[in-house]
Amino acid sequence: MQGVFTLVLLSLAVLLAAPCHGQDRATGSDQRNIRTGIEIPSEGYCDQPYVVVTSDGAWLCVMTTGPGVEGQRGQHVVSTTSADRGKTWTPLVSIEPSDGPEASWAMPLVTPAGRVYVFYSYNGDNVHTLGDKNDIRADTIGWYCYRYTDDGGRTWSDTRYRLPMRHTAVDLGNDWHGEVQIFWGIGKPVALDGTAIFAFTKIGRYMLDESEGWFFRSDNILSERNAHALRWELLPEGDHGLRNPDFGSIQSEQNLVPLNDGSLYCMYRTTTGYPCHAYSRDGGRTWTLPEQATYTPHGRRIKNPRACPRIWKAHNGNYLFWFHNHSGKDFLGRNPAWISGGIEIDGFIHWSQPEILLYDPEAGDAIGRGGVRMSYPDLIEQDGRYWITETQKDIARVHKIDATLLEGLWNQGKAKDIAQDGLVLTVKPGDSRDTLAMPALPDLRYLGGFTLDCWIDTGTATPGLALVDTRDANGKGVLLEVVDGAAAHVALSDGVTAADWTSDAGSLDPPGRHHVVAIIDGGPRIITFVVDGVLCDGGEQRQFGWGRFPAELGDMNGAPAIRIAEIVKPLRIYNRYLRTSEAVAHYRAGL
Repeated sequence: MQGVFTLVLLSLAVLLAAPCHGQDRATGSDQRNIRTGIEIPSEGYCDQPYVVVTSDGAWLCVMTTGPGVEGQRGQHVVSTTSADRGKTWTPLVSIEPSDGPEASWAMPLVTPAGRVYVFYSYNGDNVHTLGDKNDIRADTIGWYCYRYTDDGGRTWSDTRYRLPMRHTAVDLGNDWHGEVQIFWGIGKPVALDGTAIFAFTKIGRYMLDESEGWFFRSDNILSERNAHALRWELLPEGDHGLRNPDFGSIQSEQNLVPLNDGSLYCMYRTTTGYPCHAYSRDGGRTWTLPEQATYTPHGRRIKNPRACPRIWKAHNGNYLFWFHNHSGKDFLGRNPAWISGGIEIDGFIHWSQPEILLYDPEAGDAIGRGGVRMSYPDLIEQDGRYWITETQKDIARVHKIDATLLEGLWNQGKAKDIAQDGLVLTVKPGDSRDTLAMPALPDLRYLGGFTLDCWIDTGTATPGLALVDTRDANGKGVLLEVVDGAAAHVALSDGVTAADWTSDAGSLDPPGRHHVVAIIDGGPRIITFVVDGVLCDGGEQRQFGWGRFPAELGDMNGAPAIRIAEIVKPLRIYNRYLRTSEAVAHYRAGL
């Protein structure tokens, strides 16, 4: 009976462990799981759910929707409002009707007077043929148009206005030789020195190839009430948009933020496995030659597949960046979504090490085939709180974001605190390591997670050296070891199901003291390594620096005693996943 009683107590301790970072193991809920979000109404297909906060504090969301799938006839732009911060939404209002020409990719701008403009692609010439092809997809061709609302989205202007989009080289070389223009935009307009500016993509070959970035700027839209009197300028000056020929045909989905020093910063996607970024110091008239985006100037490249790399500026003057943290070259692998925080230093953005922001439990295979593909997000900031919208093309949702997650990203360069929440074992240099009891670890099947955090001296380490070993005689438990390639490796087994992952090759070079954090996160079922304050991203050798483990992997509790190598000084074990920012702070804290 005593053994049974002990087992019951152990099970309760695992299940009742304090929830962390929006996780609630008792209810099986995780705030990062997109299925916990609130759905935004649509007609079936839904894309780019972008939100502005109106003068009365309500949320006005505009999106592209339709009864079919992306690109089918009936696709149009609509609006809906929420007076309770996304909990409920009003019925859809058509900005353009579903039985008219295709209208797509709406981007809203709220002015100081409370008027909201929305800019969108409109197939105004009703073009549906190209050569001998009939009924072609027409949501990226036509006119750039806008309407406005003065009543918070209940009604929209009777007049449809058309932006004066001058023809440039990319238009004249397209399939219609400029008679029809091909383009679309993501993101939202931003304010800069009393003007408004937004980014979009022109396309040189139907439907998405030979793309480059352009910007519409108005110097009076924020103050002028007569929509007929708005002035527009297409930037950059000259005949060619923002692109770098070294990075291929696809250079699209430009979006931008204004910097605190008056500059502009632009991010966009490619098919190289890395997004590009550029700076303008003269309001968008000229730009630096785009480069593959880096975490810091001339630093490590940021990985992202052919997916929207969305950036925002928060009210506190800092920045946020949504991306997918792997170097795939196609549309796959949009689950999970990662987020990095940016701070501005001497006119350049320095991006933090990223965190998992949102995920869906249906991950598909190792590269994202068969799983959910979330994208085209927006940030809502109100009264010091944050929300993110996202879409999987057939459902759009809004998600409340833990503010401490974002604050941790922005403070990565300063924080040196050692986390105490969930700390179940600390082994300091000089502590006895004989018959040291291993604390209970949560079951990974119920949103459990744990972290091994240690400093090691690799000067005498050889491949195969077990750093931390909790396995029993049957192999059940956890092993952290040094392996070939100057890397750390973690192996997990519940006695039936196993998983493992390795840090980036060379992450333990040069020989000497290194800080290694292995994070096992049972929400998205992902293993990450943070070595010397840097989240492993796969480097040049791998597409992914993080790995998934199967849903069946559960109880990791192996031997009653833990074995720790002498070169591990000190060791901390947590019965929860550490955030990347916490791991970075531990590295900055040193020994």
